Amino acid sequence: MTRAVVFAYHNVGARCLRVLLARGVDVALVVTHEDNPNENIWFECVADIAREYGIPVAAPDDPNTPEFVACLRALNADFFFSFYYRLMLKSALLALPRRGGYNMHGSLLPKYRGRVPVNWAVLHGEHETGATLHRMVEKPDAGGIVAQQAIPILPDDTAGEVFNKITLAAEIALYDILPQLIAGTAPHVLPDLKAGSYFGGRKPEDGRIDWSKSAHEVHNLIRAVAPPYPGAFCDFAGHRLLITRSLGLPGQREEAGKPQLCLKEGSLFARCGDGGLVRILSLTLDDEAIDPGSLLDHLGANPIPLN
Repeated sequence: MTRAVVFAYHNVGARCLRVLLARGVDVALVVTHEDNPNENIWFECVADIAREYGIPVAAPDDPNTPEFVACLRALNADFFFSFYYRLMLKSALLALPRRGGYNMHGSLLPKYRGRVPVNWAVLHGEHETGATLHRMVEKPDAGGIVAQQAIPILPDDTAGEVFNKITLAAEIALYDILPQLIAGTAPHVLPDLKAGSYFGGRKPEDGRIDWSKSAHEVHNLIRAVAPPYPGAFCDFAGHRLLITRSLGLPGQREEAGKPQLCLKEGSLFARCGDGGLVRILSLTLDDEAIDPGSLLDHLGANPIPLN
């Protein structure tokens, strides 16, 4: 029987762990993270799944310590799998599995290597992304690709909605390729890193809206950081506006002028720096959800100047 150690977190980790078990892989240990009490935990718990199946669980602060490496060496694993595990596995760990280590990444590599690839893809207005299973090497997201599954990004999809599609894409990609991986017949195609891109992490402050940008860019930011992520926001007269959902209106624009929020026939619109319009579908005012159509009454202005 094929034996694996699984490093996993989040929904992709949960679904891919279930795929390994469904395909008859002996999971000797699940390595995961303790949940951060300051983080919005909206995703499935990998540790709970492991315990349901009687699989031992570890959550080290650093899996690369000599002591933990020694523990994993004793398990004699054929494979290591990393499914949305948040820490890099260094060379001493990657040298342990007899058949290699493999990572599931949330983009169509070599595009969007690095952190939060779904959010970056939505922010940049991509029409497609996907999940990629690749061999782990020391350089992030640079090893041979063994499987990919593409998914569409619709014009008004939020990053959360795209992430749900990525989760399914990861499950399909792993389920389909796993028999070949175990048999040793899976192809390994080295990515052309020059044709791709690398991105770092994002902070809540990166969600601040610059209304002087085009309507297309503003709409992409709103949906890229929409809940369950921290959200896109701006400040007006001492109030914090958090825009949680918007609708792109390609081709609809007014004469370019200073950005503003205005009410038309009961709906709230933002005029952006290029004169393009974005319809605001939901928002919070000082952490309280309100009807967008009532915002101007709350703030006592119509229109509301932005920036």
